Amino acid sequence: MLNLSPSILISRILTLIIALTVHEFAHAFVADRFGDSTPRVNGRLTLNPLKHLDVMGSLMLLVAGFGWAKPVPVDPYALRNRSASAFMWVSLAGPASNLVLALIAGILLRLRVVPWVASTSSFLPSAAEFLFTFLTINLLLMLFNLIPLSPLDGEKVLSYLLPPRLSQGYARLQPYGPLILLAMLFVLPLVGVDIINWIISPALIGLQKLILGVA
Repeated sequence: MLNLSPSILISRILTLIIALTVHEFAHAFVADRFGDSTPRVNGRLTLNPLKHLDVMGSLMLLVAGFGWAKPVPVDPYALRNRSASAFMWVSLAGPASNLVLALIAGILLRLRVVPWVASTSSFLPSAAEFLFTFLTINLLLMLFNLIPLSPLDGEKVLSYLLPPRLSQGYARLQPYGPLILLAMLFVLPLVGVDIINWIISPALIGLQKLILGVA
Protein backbone atom coordinates (compact mmCIF):
# COMPACT_ATOMS: atom_id res chain seq x y z
CA MET A 1 0.00 0.00 0.00
CA LEU A 2 2.88 2.35 0.79
CA ASN A 3 4.26 1.87 -2.74
CA LEU A 4 1.04 2.94 -4.43
CA SER A 5 0.99 6.33 -6.11
CA PRO A 6 -1.63 8.78 -4.84
CA SER A 7 -3.57 8.55 -8.12
CA ILE A 8 -3.77 4.74 -7.97
CA LEU A 9 -4.75 4.87 -4.31
CA ILE A 10 -7.52 7.40 -5.03
CA SER A 11 -8.78 5.31 -7.95
CA ARG A 12 -8.88 2.18 -5.81
CA ILE A 13 -10.60 3.89 -2.90
CA LEU A 14 -13.35 5.29 -5.13
CA THR A 15 -13.69 1.93 -6.86
CA LEU A 16 -13.84 0.18 -3.50
CA ILE A 17 -16.68 2.39 -2.30
CA ILE A 18 -18.73 1.97 -5.48
CA ALA A 19 -18.00 -1.61 -6.56
CA LEU A 20 -18.33 -3.42 -3.22
CA THR A 21 -21.35 -1.36 -2.19
CA VAL A 22 -23.19 -2.08 -5.44
CA HIS A 23 -22.17 -5.76 -5.25
CA GLU A 24 -23.69 -6.26 -1.81
CA PHE A 25 -26.72 -4.10 -2.58
CA ALA A 26 -27.40 -6.29 -5.62
CA HIS A 27 -27.45 -9.40 -3.39
CA ALA A 28 -29.81 -7.66 -0.97
CA PHE A 29 -32.08 -6.29 -3.70
CA VAL A 30 -32.55 -9.63 -5.47
CA ALA A 31 -33.11 -11.48 -2.18
CA ASP A 32 -35.73 -8.89 -1.24
CA ARG A 33 -37.42 -9.27 -4.62
CA PHE A 34 -37.59 -13.02 -4.05
CA GLY A 35 -39.40 -12.47 -0.76
CA ASP A 36 -36.59 -12.63 1.82
CA SER A 37 -36.82 -9.63 4.16
CA THR A 38 -33.58 -10.56 5.99
CA PRO A 39 -31.37 -8.05 4.12
CA ARG A 40 -33.94 -5.28 4.64
CA VAL A 41 -34.28 -6.04 8.37
CA ASN A 42 -30.48 -5.96 8.73
CA GLY A 43 -30.21 -2.59 6.99
CA ARG A 44 -28.47 -3.93 3.89
CA LEU A 45 -31.02 -2.83 1.29
CA THR A 46 -29.15 0.43 0.87
CA LEU A 47 -26.39 2.05 -1.17
CA ASN A 48 -24.80 3.47 1.97
CA PRO A 49 -21.19 2.15 1.83
CA LEU A 50 -20.88 2.18 5.63
CA LYS A 51 -23.44 -0.62 5.81
CA HIS A 52 -21.48 -2.88 3.47
CA LEU A 53 -17.72 -2.31 3.65
CA ASP A 54 -15.46 -4.64 5.62
CA VAL A 55 -12.17 -3.29 7.00
CA MET A 56 -9.94 -6.23 6.01
CA GLY A 57 -11.63 -6.75 2.66
CA SER A 58 -11.28 -3.04 1.89
CA LEU A 59 -7.56 -3.10 2.72
CA MET A 60 -7.08 -6.13 0.49
CA LEU A 61 -8.71 -4.31 -2.41
CA LEU A 62 -6.39 -1.36 -1.92
CA VAL A 63 -3.17 -3.39 -1.81
CA ALA A 64 -3.99 -6.43 -3.96
CA GLY A 65 -6.72 -5.24 -6.31
CA PHE A 66 -9.38 -7.63 -4.98
CA GLY A 67 -11.30 -7.75 -1.75
CA TRP A 68 -14.65 -8.34 -0.13
CA ALA A 69 -17.41 -6.66 1.85
CA LYS A 70 -19.64 -7.82 4.69
CA PRO A 71 -21.74 -10.72 3.38
CA VAL A 72 -25.42 -9.92 3.05
CA PRO A 73 -27.45 -12.22 5.34
CA VAL A 74 -29.90 -14.26 3.27
CA ASP A 75 -32.34 -16.90 4.50
CA PRO A 76 -32.73 -19.47 1.70
CA TYR A 77 -35.89 -20.81 3.36
CA ALA A 78 -37.52 -17.37 3.22
CA LEU A 79 -37.05 -17.07 -0.53
CA ARG A 80 -40.23 -17.42 -2.54
CA ASN A 81 -41.13 -21.13 -2.92
CA ARG A 82 -37.79 -21.92 -1.25
CA SER A 83 -36.50 -22.24 -4.80
CA ALA A 84 -32.91 -23.36 -5.38
CA SER A 85 -32.84 -21.21 -8.49
CA ALA A 86 -33.81 -18.16 -6.41
CA PHE A 87 -30.77 -18.63 -4.16
CA MET A 88 -28.62 -19.03 -7.26
CA TRP A 89 -29.90 -15.74 -8.69
CA VAL A 90 -29.30 -13.98 -5.37
CA SER A 91 -25.70 -15.26 -5.42
CA LEU A 92 -25.17 -14.36 -9.07
CA ALA A 93 -26.50 -10.82 -8.59
CA GLY A 94 -23.29 -9.56 -6.97
CA PRO A 95 -20.84 -10.62 -9.71
CA ALA A 96 -23.37 -9.55 -12.35
CA SER A 97 -23.50 -6.05 -10.85
CA ASN A 98 -19.70 -5.79 -11.12
CA LEU A 99 -19.89 -6.83 -14.76
CA VAL A 100 -22.45 -4.10 -15.43
CA LEU A 101 -20.23 -1.49 -13.76
CA ALA A 102 -17.24 -2.66 -15.81
CA LEU A 103 -19.29 -2.46 -19.01
CA ILE A 104 -20.36 1.10 -18.22
CA ALA A 105 -16.74 2.15 -17.73
CA GLY A 106 -15.68 0.23 -20.84
CA ILE A 107 -18.35 1.85 -23.02
CA LEU A 108 -17.30 5.33 -21.91
CA LEU A 109 -13.70 4.51 -22.82
CA ARG A 110 -14.41 2.61 -26.03
CA LEU A 111 -16.67 5.30 -27.44
CA ARG A 112 -14.15 7.93 -26.30
CA VAL A 113 -16.79 9.76 -24.31
CA VAL A 114 -13.86 10.07 -21.94
CA PRO A 115 -10.63 10.73 -23.88
CA TRP A 116 -7.61 8.48 -23.34
CA VAL A 117 -5.28 11.04 -21.80
CA ALA A 118 -2.81 10.72 -18.97
CA SER A 119 -3.18 12.78 -15.84
CA THR A 120 -1.30 16.05 -15.67
CA SER A 121 -1.39 15.85 -11.89
CA SER A 122 0.94 13.82 -9.72
CA PHE A 123 -1.89 13.36 -7.24
CA LEU A 124 -5.17 12.93 -9.12
CA PRO A 125 -5.83 10.34 -11.86
CA SER A 126 -7.28 11.41 -15.18
CA ALA A 127 -10.86 10.34 -15.87
CA ALA A 128 -9.60 7.69 -18.30
CA GLU A 129 -7.10 6.31 -15.77
CA PHE A 130 -9.80 6.09 -13.14
CA LEU A 131 -12.24 4.38 -15.50
CA PHE A 132 -9.64 1.82 -16.56
CA THR A 133 -8.88 1.03 -12.91
CA PHE A 134 -12.62 0.91 -12.22
CA LEU A 135 -13.19 -1.47 -15.13
CA THR A 136 -10.29 -3.72 -14.14
CA ILE A 137 -11.15 -4.03 -10.45
CA ASN A 138 -14.82 -4.67 -11.15
CA LEU A 139 -13.84 -7.47 -13.51
CA LEU A 140 -11.45 -8.82 -10.87
CA LEU A 141 -14.21 -8.78 -8.26
CA MET A 142 -16.58 -10.56 -10.62
CA LEU A 143 -14.07 -13.26 -11.55
CA PHE A 144 -12.83 -13.73 -8.00
CA ASN A 145 -16.35 -14.11 -6.63
CA LEU A 146 -17.20 -16.66 -9.32
CA ILE A 147 -14.49 -19.04 -8.09
CA PRO A 148 -16.54 -22.09 -7.02
CA LEU A 149 -15.34 -22.28 -3.43
CA SER A 150 -17.25 -21.42 -0.27
CA PRO A 151 -17.93 -18.70 0.84
CA LEU A 152 -17.73 -17.12 -2.63
CA ASP A 153 -20.77 -16.63 -4.86
CA GLY A 154 -19.50 -19.11 -7.42
CA GLU A 155 -19.98 -21.98 -4.97
CA LYS A 156 -23.75 -21.35 -4.76
CA VAL A 157 -24.04 -20.92 -8.52
CA LEU A 158 -22.17 -24.14 -9.31
CA SER A 159 -24.13 -26.05 -6.64
CA TYR A 160 -27.32 -25.20 -8.53
CA LEU A 161 -25.94 -25.92 -11.99
CA LEU A 162 -24.42 -29.32 -11.21
CA PRO A 163 -26.54 -32.44 -11.73
CA PRO A 164 -27.74 -34.02 -8.44
CA ARG A 165 -25.17 -36.82 -8.43
CA LEU A 166 -22.23 -34.43 -8.77
CA SER A 167 -23.83 -31.83 -6.51
CA GLN A 168 -23.86 -34.25 -3.58
CA GLY A 169 -20.13 -34.89 -3.90
CA TYR A 170 -19.46 -31.18 -4.33
CA ALA A 171 -21.44 -30.44 -1.14
CA ARG A 172 -18.97 -32.54 0.86
CA LEU A 173 -16.18 -30.22 -0.29
CA GLN A 174 -17.95 -27.02 0.76
CA PRO A 175 -16.93 -27.04 4.47
CA TYR A 176 -13.28 -26.99 3.37
CA GLY A 177 -13.81 -24.16 0.88
CA PRO A 178 -12.58 -21.31 3.12
CA LEU A 179 -9.40 -23.21 4.04
CA ILE A 180 -8.70 -24.07 0.39
CA LEU A 181 -9.30 -20.46 -0.61
CA LEU A 182 -6.99 -19.11 2.11
CA ALA A 183 -4.28 -21.55 1.04
CA MET A 184 -4.64 -20.47 -2.59
CA LEU A 185 -4.50 -16.79 -1.66
CA PHE A 186 -1.77 -16.66 0.97
CA VAL A 187 0.13 -19.96 1.32
CA LEU A 188 0.71 -21.38 -2.15
CA PRO A 189 2.04 -18.07 -3.61
CA LEU A 190 4.87 -18.25 -1.05
CA VAL A 191 6.16 -21.35 -2.87
CA GLY A 192 5.55 -19.92 -6.34
CA VAL A 193 2.15 -21.51 -6.96
CA ASP A 194 -0.30 -18.68 -7.68
CA ILE A 195 -3.43 -20.56 -8.69
CA ILE A 196 -5.73 -17.54 -8.33
CA ASN A 197 -3.58 -15.57 -10.76
CA TRP A 198 -3.45 -18.49 -13.20
CA ILE A 199 -7.24 -18.73 -13.15
CA ILE A 200 -8.14 -15.04 -13.24
CA SER A 201 -5.44 -13.35 -15.35
CA PRO A 202 -6.29 -14.92 -18.76
CA ALA A 203 -10.00 -14.26 -18.26
CA LEU A 204 -9.34 -10.70 -17.07
CA ILE A 205 -7.15 -9.84 -20.05
CA GLY A 206 -9.62 -11.41 -22.46
CA LEU A 207 -12.55 -9.47 -21.01
CA GLN A 208 -10.60 -6.20 -21.00
CA LYS A 209 -9.81 -6.63 -24.70
CA LEU A 210 -13.37 -7.63 -25.54
CA ILE A 211 -14.97 -4.71 -23.71
CA LEU A 212 -12.47 -2.11 -24.91
CA GLY A 213 -12.32 -3.48 -28.48
CA VAL A 214 -8.56 -4.04 -28.33
CA ALA A 215 -7.14 -6.59 -30.75
